[in-house]
Amino acid sequence: MRWVFQSKQDATIVNALSHDLGIDSTLATLLVQRGITDFESAKQFFRPKIEDLHDPFLMKDMQKAVDRIEVALKASAPIMVFGDYDVDGTTSVALVTSYLQTLGAKITPYIPDRYAEGYGVSLQGIDTAAAEQISLIIALDCGIKAIDQVAYAKKKGIDFIICDHHQPGDTIPEAIAVLNPKQKDCSYPYKELCGCGVGFKLIQALTLHRGGTALDLVPYLDLVVTAIGADIVPITGENRVLAYLGLQVINNNPRPGIQALGATLKKKDWTISDVVFVIAPRINAAGRMKHGGYAVEILLEKTYETARSQAAAIETFNASRKELDRSITQEALAQLKELKEENRTTTVVYDKDWHKGVIGIVASRLIENYYRPTVVFTQSGDVLAASARSVKGFDLYKALEACSEHLLQFGGHKYAAGMTMLPEQYDSFKAKFEKVVSETIDPDMLIQQVPIDCELSLHQLTSKFYRILKQFAPFGPGNMTPVFATHNVQDTGYAKRVGKDETHLRITALQEKGKPITGIGFGLGDRLPLVTNRNTFSMAYSVDENEWNNRISLQLKLKDIQ
Repeated sequence: MRWVFQSKQDATIVNALSHDLGIDSTLATLLVQRGITDFESAKQFFRPKIEDLHDPFLMKDMQKAVDRIEVALKASAPIMVFGDYDVDGTTSVALVTSYLQTLGAKITPYIPDRYAEGYGVSLQGIDTAAAEQISLIIALDCGIKAIDQVAYAKKKGIDFIICDHHQPGDTIPEAIAVLNPKQKDCSYPYKELCGCGVGFKLIQALTLHRGGTALDLVPYLDLVVTAIGADIVPITGENRVLAYLGLQVINNNPRPGIQALGATLKKKDWTISDVVFVIAPRINAAGRMKHGGYAVEILLEKTYETARSQAAAIETFNASRKELDRSITQEALAQLKELKEENRTTTVVYDKDWHKGVIGIVASRLIENYYRPTVVFTQSGDVLAASARSVKGFDLYKALEACSEHLLQFGGHKYAAGMTMLPEQYDSFKAKFEKVVSETIDPDMLIQQVPIDCELSLHQLTSKFYRILKQFAPFGPGNMTPVFATHNVQDTGYAKRVGKDETHLRITALQEKGKPITGIGFGLGDRLPLVTNRNTFSMAYSVDENEWNNRISLQLKLKDIQ
């Protein structure tokens, strides 16, 4: 692993901030790294408020969207709320559906079948709307490239409002309103909203239009924070406000569906990690294994007892997803071993029988083993479908654009994408993708990084230090959990491999002037020889709490040892 240290910050700014806030210089340095340079910006960072949100009418086409929805409400006309089958899409549909229902709207929530309809706005969904005499579809977390579908709907007398956050193409669909802050001519000040975040701005605009305030919408933020965490968008600016307040809702008054999905969490305060690793996979499992509609149902459910039985069904989907994920990853690794492609800069694998619902997870697993841009294909009807994942710093979306002649369609972000192609294009795509990536990627990007915020001595790890550090949360892209480096460390002599297969490492780290502190390194069992026999070593780690026998103590989560 390559340790990458943050650049030095201006000492004058750090010292002034340290003085103004009454915190040590290391914590002040962490704040300056995050763009927090004075008392007021620190106050906004540590205490986000609903008033910090931007005016939703700054988003291009927002007034048009509000006006069209008001026309439908006044006429008591039914509305279809259409969303993608992943966490961002299903939470978006639940958000907008539940809000519009409070205004008396007749809503048809619609999630496309992952296998029968595929990603994005589907003709089948439009036909369903036409059959039910629906003349307005609100598309969430999809639609920015649905040019033909929107034109098809127009012929059937159906209007579209698109709420999306994916990268727009050169042509924008001819919808009544297109809400997407990434449009070149959209001056909305914050560009990194997820799909559910754009949906939230829509209901915020409707609320303001009707004389309410954003405060009225706080109960919906448990959905928004779930989408923010699952979709791996930056937790900066407006997303930080939505995530911070959303976690408060989850911890104090979550909707029954979220409460039921997180019933396995036996802890007092849920963090965004709990949302990402417990709630989100279960919501996703519905769309991966059965149908995303199950996720919308539980998120809309008003009684906890019913939500509990729905959560039990989703739990079986999640168990099946885990087993498929494990077995397909093993098959993919075996395929790579057989292909003997160690010198490639990309990983591209295919099997016609792999389950389409888990190939994205498998792509992420393969990156853990072969750290390089990865595409996993399977058969989907007459075409091949794939999920792709990237390594830190490399723009996967641009690479796919350069390979577009081999693809039927593609979409996504810098680090994750999906695509379809004709079977006969597989080999040519694989060759072109390798060529494009090998010619454009910085070789350093193929070595896994440990980004390190700053160096720390163990004696600095006090309860006060950690109490302030915890307030940096919620963590995520743009505000990652701080990682520290400490040098000249020894183990007290009790280091050992732990875990069922002894792949993890447990140490008790000691440095001059400090007390011993426990560290756990998942997957670092092979580093044991570096810390035995009173060897001196350096360690990269984040700081966490460990609860044992009702006692809470600080512990280190080891990232690497050198």
